[in-house]
Amino acid sequence: MRVAVYYNNNDVRLEEMPVPYFGNDEMLVRVDASGICGSDIMEWYRIMRAPLVLGHEIAGTVAEVGTDVTKYNVGDRVFVSHHVPCNTCNYCLSGHHTVCDTLRSTNFDPGGFAEYLRVPAINMDRGVFLLPDEMSLDEGVFIEPLACVYRGQRMAGIKPGQNVLVVGSGITGLLHIKLAAALGAGNIFATDINPYRLDMASKYGAQVIDAQDNVPERLMELNNGHLADVVIICTGAVPAITQALASVERGGTILFFASPEPGVTVPLPVFDLWKNEVSIVNSYGASPLDITSTIELINSERVKVTDMITHRFGLADTGKGFKLVAGAGESMKVIVEPQK
Repeated sequence: MRVAVYYNNNDVRLEEMPVPYFGNDEMLVRVDASGICGSDIMEWYRIMRAPLVLGHEIAGTVAEVGTDVTKYNVGDRVFVSHHVPCNTCNYCLSGHHTVCDTLRSTNFDPGGFAEYLRVPAINMDRGVFLLPDEMSLDEGVFIEPLACVYRGQRMAGIKPGQNVLVVGSGITGLLHIKLAAALGAGNIFATDINPYRLDMASKYGAQVIDAQDNVPERLMELNNGHLADVVIICTGAVPAITQALASVERGGTILFFASPEPGVTVPLPVFDLWKNEVSIVNSYGASPLDITSTIELINSERVKVTDMITHRFGLADTGKGFKLVAGAGESMKVIVEPQK
């Protein structure tokens, strides 16, 4: 079968590898659509393990099932989660499924930028979700990224009516804007240095602030003298993080949804955070609960996602998609269609 093998952001090669062998309690999924995630193009995160087949935002069709598989049938349309928790460790039992050792060591084989992938038994048990009849494969691509966003906002405890500032208006920032609106947030504000992204944020209902301006000052001008109740950091850029720390209202919450690369430190105004009772929370990945909730949000059209698709590529042109996303230009969700 054909696969797109990642060597670096500027070197993604179309290669051949055998269709994965699957066991009696496993299955083979034909990948129909696979989104390029912002984490796919973070070279500091990926390149040390290259070459490898990336792709975890997938929607596909069951191609073959093992003899012991009874829950799924050939032809079923599915979303498959690449990481799954054990559901029994202390982390899982306390609601922190995404720091579970099992979740951090599981994956499907080889990755979503391939014509087919093998779903291991543990993923079969707790990581395969049937797509509702009304849901398109394109919508299925958004299940994983929106589930991560849903978990972040759940961890931050956003309440209806609260004002929200999204720092960084890439694809995850825009999903945060859409979800916050769907969940009843009050005024929503968004920053970026990219005019295209600011235009998209405005299109989806946010009041936009150029990140090159004095963000806290501009935020107070737009928000009747107040800062934001919840600040969601969707970029690892240190200047943006510094702006975010200065943009939260007393009693508010800062959500680190994105992070700088390892080793980067950010000055933390501990006294101000302490005096103003500001909470800092973090979010990584998504749990099965978040995925289930997200499927309903998309299927009910409470969060519409397909208008965020800007580009499509066949598998042979996956490298073009990577360059497009890494360039942070005029693109949002880029989808690879491995069957083309």
